Parts: sequence; C-alpha cells; structure tokens
Amino acid sequence: QVQLVESGGGSVQAGGSLRLSCAASGRTFSNFGMGWFRQPPGKEREFVAAISWSGATTYYSDSVEGRFTISRDNAKNTVFLQMNGLKPEDTAVYYCAVRSPYKAAASTHAFDYQYWGQGTQVTVSS
Repeated sequence: QVQLVESGGGSVQAGGSLRLSCAASGRTFSNFGMGWFRQPPGKEREFVAAISWSGATTYYSDSVEGRFTISRDNAKNTVFLQMNGLKPEDTAVYYCAVRSPYKAAASTHAFDYQYWGQGTQVTVSS
C-alpha cells in the first residue's frame, strides 16, 4: 500500500508561483510513474503533468505547458510540481497519483494510476 500526502497549496495572485510536493510512504518508491491531476470547481478531474520513474520522460497538458514543471526525487520519495505564471483558471484541487509497481512510464490517463493523494487547494486570484 502507498500513502500520498500533498503539500504546498495556497492562495496567490495571478502571475505568482507555488511549488507542490507529494511525499509517498508505505513501500519502496521505485518503478512508479507519477502524475499530477486537478479538479477545478464544478468541473471534472483533468490531467496536469506526468513523469516517468527515471524522470527522463515528462508530459504536460497544453494549458500548463511552459509554465509548470514536474520533477521527482526518488531518494526522498517525493514528486514536485513547480507552478509559475499562475492564472485564475489554474484554481483547483490538485492531486498527485502513483502508478502500480513496475509501471514506470509516465501516463496522461487517470485510469493508469492506482494510488491518489487527498488533494491540496490552489487558488489564484486576478
């Protein structure tokens, strides 16, 4: 079993930055693809970014490409999402997710992820 705890959310003005962290515990943090998803108010959950276990492959949604950066530190069992140039439309609950063991590739699909964090709120004001 894997437990995921997100942190780093908060309220910022448009143009500001936040860095989300997601710490994993409960089993060896290896061979897992990781991802970030978000759910804006009144909308469905959507893909934000994903990273392979090695970190060599990353994917981003069109809406965050060039502004957000996903990274991971396997030694610390943590994945990060650096968010720059935040916009009001980035307001959402952000979730990190982990794929099943040995599913090391990055994926943009929520159904590929087995474990989910509880979410952290990000609010961007204009």
